[in-house]
Amino acid sequence: MKFYSCSRISLLLGIVLTFCSPAPAQILKITINDTIQPITAEYIERTLSEAAKENDSAVLIELNTPGGLLDSTHDIIEKILASPIPVIVYVAPSGRRAASAGFFILESADVAAMAPGTNTGAAHPVTLGGGKLDDVMKQKIENDSAAFMRSFVSKRGRNVEVAESAVRESKSFTDQEALAQKLIDYDAPSEEDLFRQMQGKPVKLFNGKTVILNLAGQPVKLLPMTLKQRILGYMMDPNIAFILLAVGALALYAEFNHPGAVVPGTIGLVFILLAVFALNLLPVRFAAIGLILAAFVLFTLEAKFTTHGVFALGGIVTLTLGGLLLVDAPIPEMRVHFSTALAVSLPLGLITVFLMTIAFKARANKAVTGAQGMIGQIAIVQTALSPQGKVFLHGEIWDAVSSIAVPAGQNVVVRSLDGFLLRVDPVNSRQ
Repeated sequence: MKFYSCSRISLLLGIVLTFCSPAPAQILKITINDTIQPITAEYIERTLSEAAKENDSAVLIELNTPGGLLDSTHDIIEKILASPIPVIVYVAPSGRRAASAGFFILESADVAAMAPGTNTGAAHPVTLGGGKLDDVMKQKIENDSAAFMRSFVSKRGRNVEVAESAVRESKSFTDQEALAQKLIDYDAPSEEDLFRQMQGKPVKLFNGKTVILNLAGQPVKLLPMTLKQRILGYMMDPNIAFILLAVGALALYAEFNHPGAVVPGTIGLVFILLAVFALNLLPVRFAAIGLILAAFVLFTLEAKFTTHGVFALGGIVTLTLGGLLLVDAPIPEMRVHFSTALAVSLPLGLITVFLMTIAFKARANKAVTGAQGMIGQIAIVQTALSPQGKVFLHGEIWDAVSSIAVPAGQNVVVRSLDGFLLRVDPVNSRQ
């Protein structure tokens, strides 16, 4: 009985220890292979929150980006600097880059690393749309960006002067150059090698706390984007947003031209709302929206007045310009490509003009059915009209009355319809 009680106690202790023992240490990893925009910031913020909640050993951000929006970059760096979990930013694999905004994010990390064959830098601030600023405004933006860089690079113990040169002079660095000039901490061909190089070495967090990282051999958990983030990230592509906007506008036109069709109107409304939602997260020129609307006005005028393609060509050019200028982004990767703008504008313009031409012609044509469709038709007199008789029209015999007598076999023209009685005149008579 005593042995049985000890066994039960041992079993109970084992169960308690199993459920109460801390989870094994792990590294939380995400991959950023896109421009830096609001969805990227949301993804990184979610990752850092998840790592803090699970008390992970570190967060590994594998980075490859041409740059992005300054506001989103500020949001990301703010979260990295406030993270209680060490953040490792690793530019990898070989052939990738962390340019512009990516350089800021790399330098803000607790541990900055690059793979052989990668590059970083070129962080000179670019105005939205790439426009040229006056010297005073240009200097203000440069000074602000340089100060932002200094605010965290100096506390990381990295080379402030060289980092600032990437902002002011748009300098770029290979992995070896970045390591030699103390812009990064490690140059590693793989994350396993990176963890091995970091093994047992102290890392000072931005809050001043020093931790020893022993990451070699620890499991790496990949945290994917949520379904919502993947969908929004896809729609944040300006080319996709422009296509949604253009196709939605065409579908809405089809619905207005054929009221009650329902399907085109539903598709058009959904596409327009998706495009508006995506563009709401991007820097948009409202003048470009005006150009897009003007393009559809020109397509309508072409169909109505038949200018032999002059208005249609103007509409296609205007729609293409509207697409190119739609997103006011600092880097080409975040703007609508010329090939996309032309590929959408050309067929959309031709289809719109074709549909509008058919609609205008249909409204201009006379009715060919019912009472109105019979007016002006030619009938053959079957029995003499003196003044009333029978005529043959559309394969049917009709009662008819004429203002003058008409013998059988003559042709008459229908002037009006009074119930089932046709009022006719000889074809050679005046109306």
